[in-house]
Amino acid sequence: METDKPKLSYWTIAALGLVWNLMGCLNFIAQSNPEAVAQMPEVYGALIASRPAWATAAFAVAVFGGAVGCILLLMQRRVAVQVLMLSLGAIALTLLYALITAGFSPQILTGTGMSLLIGGVLLWMARLAARSGWLR
Repeated sequence: METDKPKLSYWTIAALGLVWNLMGCLNFIAQSNPEAVAQMPEVYGALIASRPAWATAAFAVAVFGGAVGCILLLMQRRVAVQVLMLSLGAIALTLLYALITAGFSPQILTGTGMSLLIGGVLLWMARLAARSGWLR
């Protein structure tokens, strides 16, 4: 087990992951506001209105869990691994719902697929940091 300090790439990935997830949190909050939803394209408004509670909960766990996980990475806490694992699972559920309802549209695959990729990178970084002894 290495005990050197984390590299600049660790801090960069954790910080950018936090920014990404905070944008997701703002997106979630906007989708919870009927006035904001009314200003979105009709297709998005219909998807949001018809979204089941489990998909909404998965979206919330994905973005808020991802933000908390990144904060824990920045605080160098080992529990970040479990939190980011939970967030990645919720991202997968969100992607599954999006694919079921919207099919394989390029917009869905780009947005939610990118979230899955970023969530995977954050979990990989957390596991690497734990193995390297950077997390307490």
